[in-house]
Amino acid sequence: MAGKFEMYKDKAGEFRFRLKAGNGENILASEGYKAKGSCENGIASVKKNAADEGRFEVKEQSNGKPYFVLKAGNGEVIGKSEAYESDASCKNGIQSVMNNAPDAAIDDQTG
Repeated sequence: MAGKFEMYKDKAGEFRFRLKAGNGENILASEGYKAKGSCENGIASVKKNAADEGRFEVKEQSNGKPYFVLKAGNGEVIGKSEAYESDASCKNGIQSVMNNAPDAAIDDQTG
């Protein structure tokens, strides 16, 4: 099964997306957007930037667990991963975004 973007509204009424791998695991999540069009632009930006490994930045949570962010060309963060148990699994998460995002369909759950 191919990866997909799920676009949804959160409890605060903001639009968000998450990228899911083919196995259903969440691999990237967005911030909240006030407008649906801005959320759609965020998805388009992920699709465009995910192919460039240089757009990913690995960071560390206060508990020492690694996670990554994906940045647009202007340096803005467009998506963030969950925390991983190891650097190796974090790198696998980046690879999964690179593999899944460019061709992922959008599942619009806002309606």
